[in-house]
Amino acid sequence: MLSILIWLPIVAALVLALLPSSISGPKVRAIALWGSAGILAYTLFLASQFDLSNPGLQMQEYLPWIEPLGLDYRLGVDGLSLVLLVLNSLLTWIAIFSSSETTERPRLFYGLVLLVSGGVAGAFVAQNLMLFFLLYELELVPFYLLISIWGGEKRGYAAVKFLIYTALSGALILAGFLGLVWFTGSKSFDYSALMGQTLPLGLQVALLVTLLIGFGIKVPLVPFHTWLPDTYVSASAPVAILLGGVLAKLGAYGIFRFCLSLFPDAWALLAPGLATWAAVSILYGATAAIAQKDIKRMVAYSSVGHMGYLLLAGAALTSLSMVGAISQMFAHGVILALLFHLVGVIETKVGTRELDVLNGLLNPIRGLPSVSALLILGGMASAGIPGLVGFIAEFLIFQGSYAVFPVQTLMGVVGTGLTAVYFVILMNRTCFGKLDNAIARFPQVEWSERVPALVLAWIIFLLGIQPNWLVRWIEPTSNALIAAVTTPAETRLAIAPIAKTPDLLLMSSPVSK
Repeated sequence: MLSILIWLPIVAALVLALLPSSISGPKVRAIALWGSAGILAYTLFLASQFDLSNPGLQMQEYLPWIEPLGLDYRLGVDGLSLVLLVLNSLLTWIAIFSSSETTERPRLFYGLVLLVSGGVAGAFVAQNLMLFFLLYELELVPFYLLISIWGGEKRGYAAVKFLIYTALSGALILAGFLGLVWFTGSKSFDYSALMGQTLPLGLQVALLVTLLIGFGIKVPLVPFHTWLPDTYVSASAPVAILLGGVLAKLGAYGIFRFCLSLFPDAWALLAPGLATWAAVSILYGATAAIAQKDIKRMVAYSSVGHMGYLLLAGAALTSLSMVGAISQMFAHGVILALLFHLVGVIETKVGTRELDVLNGLLNPIRGLPSVSALLILGGMASAGIPGLVGFIAEFLIFQGSYAVFPVQTLMGVVGTGLTAVYFVILMNRTCFGKLDNAIARFPQVEWSERVPALVLAWIIFLLGIQPNWLVRWIEPTSNALIAAVTTPAETRLAIAPIAKTPDLLLMSSPVSK
C-alpha cells in the first residue's frame, strides 16, 4: 500500500514527460493537478486505515533487493511519518494548483514536482538506512532544475549553492550510516536491526555529530542555513512551498528518526548543547527576519527560527515536547505554504516584494483585500496566536521543554515575541496605509489563486481550534519513541528488535498486527 505513494507520482511524472508536445500547458497542468489530487486522496485513505492504538510500524512491506550489501526494500509507517506523508501530498497539490497556466515547459515542470513528491514520500516510509538515503537524494536534481529553470534573479547562483549544500548533506549522512553499520558489525542496514546496537560513547558522539550536521544542513540550522535565503528567494512560489514546507521537514524527520533513536546515549550527553544550538537558531532567524526588506526573504529567515523549535523539543525529549515538535512540523509546513503562496500572488499583481514600496493593500476598493486578510492570518499563525495551529505546537514544545532546559526555552519564547515583531512590521508596511495612486491599478485576484490560500487557511484555523485532530495521530508513536530512547542501554540490547520479513498476511493487510 505504501509503495503506491512512491511509485504513483514517479509513473505520473514519466507519463507527463511522454505526452505529445502539442498538448497545451493548461491541459498538462490539469492532468498533473488531478494526479496530485488522487495521490492526496489515497494518502488520506491510508490515514483512515491507520490504527491509532498501535504505536509501532504499520502497513509494512518487504522485498529482498541486494542482500549481500544489506539493502532491501522495507517500508513502514507510524505516527511520525504519517503526518508528514499527508503534508507532502497536500503541499504537492497546493504547489501544482498555485502554479501558473502559462508556466514554460509544463511537462518538465510538473513532472519534476511529482518526482520530488514520490522521493520524499519514500524517504518518510523507508525502514532501511540505504533505501532512505537513496530516496533522500532523489530530490536533489529535480529541485536543482526547478530552481535553475523557473527561478527568478540569481537563480543559477542559488541553484548551484543548493546543489553543493545538499550534496554535502548527503555525503555526511552516507558516511554516518556506513560508519554505524561498519562499527556495529551488522550485516544489514535495516533500521529495526540497528536500533538495539550499542557502541562506545565516543564513537556514538562522532557518528551522531556527523549525522546532525548532515540533517542540519537540510533543516536548516544555523550556521548551515546560508543556502536557504538565496534559494527560497530565487525559487518560484510553488517551488518555495515545496522547499520550505516539505524538504526542510525531511531533515527534521531524519534527526528524530535516526539521530535520536540510533544514538540515545550520545544524544543525552549532547542534549544541553543541542538545546543551546536550537535557541541560537531561533533568535538568529527572528532577528535576521526583522532586518529584511524583501517579504520573501523575511519569510525565509523566519523559517530558520521556527525550525529551531524542533531541535529544542528533541533535546528536551519529553512527551509534550515531542508531540509539539511533530505537530510543529505539520503546522509550519502549512503556514509557510500559505505565506509563500500569498507572497507569490502579491508579486504577480503588484510587481514587487519590497516593503518600502508596498502599502495599503488592504484597501477594499483598489487594493488586494482578500490576499491581505489571508496574509494577516498567516502572520498571526506564524507568531503563535491562540486559536491557530501554530499556537498549540509551540505551546506544547515550551511546556515540555521548560522543566528540562528553562533558560533555552525562555530564549525560544523571546524568539516567538520577535516573530510577532517582524510580522507586525510586515503587516503594517504591506497591508495598511495609503495606496500609491500612481501604481494602484492591480489586476483582479482570480479564484484559482484564492483556492490554495483558502484551503491552507481553513486547515490552520480548524486544527487551531481542534488540535486533537492532529495530536491524536502523533502521541502514541511519540511516547513509544521516548520510551525506547530512554530505556537503559543494557535493556535495549536485551530486547533489541530483530528485523523480520513480514509474512504474506502482513504484506496484504492494511494494518500490521
